[in-house]
Amino acid sequence: MPQFLPKNNNDFPPVDSADEDGLLAFGSNFKIETLLKAYSRGIFPWFKEGELIYWYSPDPRFVLFPEKLKVSHSMRNVFNKNLFKFSMDKAFPLVIKNCRMAKRKDDPGSWITDSFENAYNNLFLQGYAHSAEAWQNNELVGGLYGVLIGKVFFGESMFSKKSNASKFAFIKWCEVLKKNGIELIDCQVYSDHLESLGAELISRKAFTLLLGKLIV
Repeated sequence: MPQFLPKNNNDFPPVDSADEDGLLAFGSNFKIETLLKAYSRGIFPWFKEGELIYWYSPDPRFVLFPEKLKVSHSMRNVFNKNLFKFSMDKAFPLVIKNCRMAKRKDDPGSWITDSFENAYNNLFLQGYAHSAEAWQNNELVGGLYGVLIGKVFFGESMFSKKSNASKFAFIKWCEVLKKNGIELIDCQVYSDHLESLGAELISRKAFTLLLGKLIV
């Protein structure tokens, strides 16, 4: 059963106590140390404005191993045509703002509230959060952001204003992570978009065991 955490408490319960939807706890806070502790244990936040913070650790977990990245023939054509330019950490606040504004299927709102956005901008300023960007004619047209701890990148959200822009940014980012020894990308929950790029489902137990090895 999900556990209530007072505002100043980040003592998360064991992840295997989450309910069938992956909900582990609610409450706590958005302090940097709370977020880093949560991610390191395989827990991520999700909530809507006016509600408490909800903390999830789903089973199974959707992940991508950088060496298993799949680049389709159509995406290779995108690269060959030089449709986009890539950058890292050049426009983090703008990336998260665009992710917040992006329209998503079956979701009338966004979990990226003012407090959420401020918290991750603070993580970026402290060097924990990162963004990958796709540009076209000097306009930001796609990108993603997340949190990097140890050898794990915890992806949070992505957006695309042009066809294949977010895939372009994701593929380029995966290549950068692989070159820098990052061994695991957390995609949180299943999406066909990321499955097409090589992401797969693994058990929560396997995921937490990997975190224990890759986060030092």
